[in-house]
Amino acid sequence: MKTEKKPAQSLLQAELHQEIRELSIEKHYSVPELAKLWQLSEKTIRRMFEKEPGVIVWGVAESRFRRRYRTLRIPATVVLRVHRQLRAAG
Repeated sequence: MKTEKKPAQSLLQAELHQEIRELSIEKHYSVPELAKLWQLSEKTIRRMFEKEPGVIVWGVAESRFRRRYRTLRIPATVVLRVHRQLRAAG
């Protein structure tokens, strides 16, 4: 009896789905939570993380008469990555 091997693409898709599942249940920090943990201002935390890959950003764009509202959720893996980068730079 022959055992069929899964095509490489199927394996990649399965790994991707597993990674997405793991990321979705991972702890995500809000800006105020992280600011309190790191004893920094919320403004500093926003500047540090708003362009980091993996950070979830949603909200309303700024217009002529309305202020921009954006919410960030920062996964624990991103927090660890940035922390390591900051330690290595210092």
